[in-house]
Amino acid sequence: MQSLKEFEKKIGYTFKNKALLSTALTHSSYANEHKMPIESNERLEFLGDSILGVIVSEDLFHNYKQKHEGELTKLRATLVCESSLHKYATKIDIGEYMMFGKGEKNTGGKRRPSILADAFEALIAAIYLDGGMENARKFVHKFTKEVVDAKPSFSDYKTRLQEIVQQNPEERLEYVLSDESGPDHDKSFTVEVRLNNNVIGKGTGKSKKLAEQRAALEALKLMGMDK
Repeated sequence: MQSLKEFEKKIGYTFKNKALLSTALTHSSYANEHKMPIESNERLEFLGDSILGVIVSEDLFHNYKQKHEGELTKLRATLVCESSLHKYATKIDIGEYMMFGKGEKNTGGKRRPSILADAFEALIAAIYLDGGMENARKFVHKFTKEVVDAKPSFSDYKTRLQEIVQQNPEERLEYVLSDESGPDHDKSFTVEVRLNNNVIGKGTGKSKKLAEQRAALEALKLMGMDK
């Protein structure tokens, strides 16, 4: 097993209480194999799950102001599901620093998604107990910030534009792909939004949907309705 000091460098946080970190990295199989009472990370995992939920919910609430509760719930679920937590845990190689019982170790416990996801949540709780919510938030943001900061409130621009145009039933709105460039793995799309065949906005993005949203935003700006 690698040293805890090395792991602290990897996660960017130094514990005042090293025992908390040790517990966060202790799988129940290790605790069960020792005669001396050793606490596993299960209780920390329980707390970490709640702390992660609070941090992500608060970030989404403030950054996605135009999304309703159902959309926020779905987005939160993608950020805190086992698959995402496993990815976060893999980024810091948490499995290499964990303590496992012989059986779990021999059957690949340090690579098992559910175990790594649980350990990641336990680590969040350990940081919270050792350094408070702000440090826990900073740690979580290293993994979720990119998604949260995308602020995809622009996803409502098409809807908003459609609602404005529908006020005049005779108006016809359509999105037309006007350009496509780049290799298959890195394509760029340009879309025009047309009102009665007149171009009122143009947008470019890595997907047609994103290009359409940006075209709609440009049209809203033209109308002075982008605020």
